[in-house]
Amino acid sequence: MDLLYGIMTGFLFGFLMQKAHVIRYEKQVGAMRLLDFTIFKFMLSAVIVAMIGIYLLKDHGLVELSVKTTILGANIIGGIFFGMGWAVVGYCPGTAAGALGEGRWDALAGVLGMLAGAMVYAEAYPLMKKTVLTWGNLGKITLPEVLGLNPWAVIGGLSVLFVLLFVVFEARKK
Repeated sequence: MDLLYGIMTGFLFGFLMQKAHVIRYEKQVGAMRLLDFTIFKFMLSAVIVAMIGIYLLKDHGLVELSVKTTILGANIIGGIFFGMGWAVVGYCPGTAAGALGEGRWDALAGVLGMLAGAMVYAEAYPLMKKTVLTWGNLGKITLPEVLGLNPWAVIGGLSVLFVLLFVVFEARKK
């Protein structure tokens, strides 16, 4: 049943990405050049929905959070590689898969690059486990814990901030 939920969620997310036009190359490049904020708005919307949904499920005892360890070295280096790949290919992993599914063959290079990167990471993992994956280990933390606030206060604050960003992004279109 979990697999079915995953497939259904993946199809829904892909459908929404396609309808929002975020899998289009020109939207990706526009986001990189800070000229088109469609992708930012889509991502912020997804974060708001996820924050609210996850904490509602948690508060009702339907899920338990499994917080992953925050390791600054891995996050920074991984973020640099992620950003470089996105800038070079013009797609992030999710949009590359969506674009390929839509028949955009230019995304194939991105998908193949992701697979090659995953193989390199798997081979380098034993070395990285002793180095990069230990740099700046902050443990299993969440933003509400770091701020010492109730999760709903953080969700509310971030939601307001994100809505204000939507307003700014919309104003820039004019």
